[in-house]
Amino acid sequence: MDLSDLIEASAIMPALKANSKKQLLQLLAEKAATLTGLPEREIFDTILQRERLGSTGVGNGIAIPHGKLPGIKRIMGVFARLETPVDFEALDDQPVDLVFLLLAQDGAGADHLKALSRIARVLRDPATVAKIRGTSDPVAIHALLSTTQGSQAA
Repeated sequence: MDLSDLIEASAIMPALKANSKKQLLQLLAEKAATLTGLPEREIFDTILQRERLGSTGVGNGIAIPHGKLPGIKRIMGVFARLETPVDFEALDDQPVDLVFLLLAQDGAGADHLKALSRIARVLRDPATVAKIRGTSDPVAIHALLSTTQGSQAA
């Protein structure tokens, strides 16, 4: 499974405007609801519940909120590049401008963890992150996420 299996170009928001972490999570849930057909509130509550356990802001302006939902058919993602970074209570206290929301089925244990690991690996690459921050083209962002070294690693 590489990142192109998790996210489609239509799931990329290249210039999202959000004023807070909560608003950002609401906008991500709204987009995920459109793509999955699941209730926006259910998605939002799931990712907010996960955030209460500890921020998914991993540092360097990147967050990977995630959650498991009973009605989802497959592991899928939504990616947002923010116009203005927001405070995400990240590990390094830096505001976040790149967010990859990952949603998985309830029983997706190991596959969910593999997907999280793959996302983290791709977004750990400084060259890829710089290119993503430098474009507002969703197709280009999708290509960068999908073709980066590490997006195909096991």
